[in-house]
Amino acid sequence: MESENHMTKRPTARRLVPVLAAIAVVATALAGCSAPAQPGSTETTEAVIPEYYPADYSDVIQESKDEGGELLLYSNVDQENLAPILRDFQAQYPWTSVSAENLDSDVIFQRQLSEAATGGTKADVLISNAVQAWAEYAETDNALLDYDSPELSKLPDFAKLAPGIFAVSFDPAGITYNTSLFPDEPKSFADLAKTIGTNPEEFDGKITARDIEGAYGFTASRALVEAKPEIWKSLETILPATRPESSSGTQNEKVLAGEYSAGIVVSSAPAFNISVDPATSGLFKYVLPSDGTVVLGRGMGITPNAPHQATAKLFVDFVLSETGQNAVAEGGLAAYRDSVEQKDGELTFKLIEDTVDADNIIRVPYEVVSEADVAEFSDKWNGLAN
Repeated sequence: MESENHMTKRPTARRLVPVLAAIAVVATALAGCSAPAQPGSTETTEAVIPEYYPADYSDVIQESKDEGGELLLYSNVDQENLAPILRDFQAQYPWTSVSAENLDSDVIFQRQLSEAATGGTKADVLISNAVQAWAEYAETDNALLDYDSPELSKLPDFAKLAPGIFAVSFDPAGITYNTSLFPDEPKSFADLAKTIGTNPEEFDGKITARDIEGAYGFTASRALVEAKPEIWKSLETILPATRPESSSGTQNEKVLAGEYSAGIVVSSAPAFNISVDPATSGLFKYVLPSDGTVVLGRGMGITPNAPHQATAKLFVDFVLSETGQNAVAEGGLAAYRDSVEQKDGELTFKLIEDTVDADNIIRVPYEVVSEADVAEFSDKWNGLAN
């Protein structure tokens, strides 16, 4: 189950590029074995502490060893996306053993709150891109460990999403289309609306949008029109042609199969990698809309009573490090550290900046949206879609 592809209702990706070698190493990590320092090597290495880290950081490393090096993640990230991260983390800290429970976003926070209330906290680190769910959870008492990573000094200011919450990646919500069914590449919502408007009957029910009753669909869709209200004009033509889907995975499968001609508000985590996969033969394309690309920070935080707190700190710092961010990009998420190497077939925040004008990149704040604002947006969106 991959909760980015199965986002939950508000009370409040599959990566197709082969990563078999990475997954094999993750299986080793979950078994608690040491991973090789380099591919093909049988030796393990001790981590080299960067000079900008605190002088006593070696104490954190020793504490991790003393606590057994175990780590439990509650996450809505697919295993294929996590595989390179866990592989390289264990290569750097070979005594560690990581388990990752893949959960729906609301389950992540509900389980953590339930376990904390009974004094039985199990998770060490929470990872999710459900902004509203994160914001609501962070408002509860004693929600997160008050920790500031030494890597923050090497990252953009927006790397810290909220107190105790750090960005794993900044993943865009874009447009997908089937090249055999859509005559011209829609580079924007305006382009998409223009094409649909020329033949509404042809595209009736052939466009898919994310269901705004889901956490991802609500957050990304609302952020788009809050930042760019002029896009409502394009949506007046697009939304009547749409059918909602609760997952980006389903959207992608149906666009690729030709059930839909195009999709909007589609997470890049599964979609971008399908678009660059040679197996799709150019049939599936992913577009960063030039008139408004929403980018969601995928949050990561340490639970306040983490059973393996030192190892959790090592993990957070690693994910934010240059090595960790390169692994983030390899796994199909949009790494944002400036020093990340841009490789073909990988999506980074730098590539987003090179593709979309800065004024049209929409970063979503980790803030709770009021019920009144939820209702106002939902009524307008659903009114057009229906």
